Amino acid sequence: MTDHPSVLFLCVKNGGKSQMALGLFTHYAGDRATAWSAGSEPGPSLSSGAVKAMAEVGIDITHEHPKKWTDSRLQEADVIITMGCGDTCPYIPGTRYEDWAIEPGPSEDQRDQIDARVRELMLSLGLEPGEAVQPV
Repeated sequence: MTDHPSVLFLCVKNGGKSQMALGLFTHYAGDRATAWSAGSEPGPSLSSGAVKAMAEVGIDITHEHPKKWTDSRLQEADVIITMGCGDTCPYIPGTRYEDWAIEPGPSEDQRDQIDARVRELMLSLGLEPGEAVQPV
């Protein structure tokens, strides 16, 4: 692990959970870390519920789009967070993995679960996340 960690958030469609995780991590980390998100079977667009849930806490994710993971991105990541992609998630020996089981429900509830996990991840990487996001 470097003093500038990199994190890859993976899910199936890359339209909701992994995009919210990316938005939250980027918000908290700023330029102290690098993060990406991707999916095993990217959907056509971001989840409108995820976009709305993130906007409620002042984070705009509309500039993102669903994308498939690449081998190079997998190799670059210090930490890979899987979020429900099951057996399709890739495994890179020597890379730190975490599997986040996010309970189904409204996007706002998922956002709050992901927010808590992102804050824990940041601390484990030696990065102070600062104040938690709150609905505006």
